[in-house]
Amino acid sequence: MGATVSSPGRIDHHMENEDRGLSFEELVARYERRIYNLVYRQVGDPEDAADLTQETFVKAFRAFDRFRGESSVFTWLCRIALNLCKNRFRQRDRMRAVAGVSIEEMAESEEPGQAPQEVADWSQSPELLYERRELADRVQEAIADLPHEYRTVVILRDLQHLSYQEIAEVTGLTLENVKTRLHRGRLVLRRKLEPYVHG
Repeated sequence: MGATVSSPGRIDHHMENEDRGLSFEELVARYERRIYNLVYRQVGDPEDAADLTQETFVKAFRAFDRFRGESSVFTWLCRIALNLCKNRFRQRDRMRAVAGVSIEEMAESEEPGQAPQEVADWSQSPELLYERRELADRVQEAIADLPHEYRTVVILRDLQHLSYQEIAEVTGLTLENVKTRLHRGRLVLRRKLEPYVHG
């Protein structure tokens, strides 16, 4: 991949410690694979993911001299990538009407005012999810089938391991909304995968 552009230089004064002193090309080398993985899990197509990853870094390059370090470099790149994914989804939606079962209803089946039941953070138990190749495939399919707003927070938390605060920064959501969407997304995943986990 990698856009062939001249470096905007090293911008040290507002960088996180781990990124301080790195050129833009070095930042691309550090984060390109993670951004590609994030985008691929959003769009589900390797070519689209490669294009959008490249576009992410081109946009970041153009804005790099204005980056002031209000967030980490990685969360800033995630925000750019997810905005580009949203634009791609809008383009797709213009070309076809999307209809489907309301997963929202499944996820909102708890009683009003009742505290949501805890859903395990499956990222902490990979032996459960990946003990069989078939189950790993089902997990990937189930994540891909999540509604966009749930899929994004599940990927950022459980696959990219961002903190709740970082996810809020990337998505523009409140912390409460991040936690709610993550809970609902995990609940939908659990229901989809239950036959395979307990089968």
